[in-house]
Amino acid sequence: MTSFISSFLKNRPNVQNLDAENFKEKLEKNENAVLLDVRTPQEYHDVRIPNSINLDLMDPYFIHEIEKLDKSKSYYIYCRSGNRSYYACMEMLKLGFTEVYNLADGIIGWNGELER
Repeated sequence: MTSFISSFLKNRPNVQNLDAENFKEKLEKNENAVLLDVRTPQEYHDVRIPNSINLDLMDPYFIHEIEKLDKSKSYYIYCRSGNRSYYACMEMLKLGFTEVYNLADGIIGWNGELER
């Protein structure tokens, strides 16, 4: 029984949490990248990382919208502090996405360009 549980957990994909520097570097080098902002539309309107797409984690249709995305792409996900984006990554992994990256400190830890 223990070996079954450990093998199950070992094969389960984990969220890859990246600091701002590594997140930015991987994002810029990946031609297959999609940048997702999972904050509210108001937060997105106020300030965002350029070229991001807003899909609000709190929207009741969030999962439905995520299911429409191309699973062959790499997704770089952020929110304000890294918490909501972590949960978005978890949901995407459950849905069969294989390359999802969380900006661990969120936009508040981002040291790159911003749009207002």
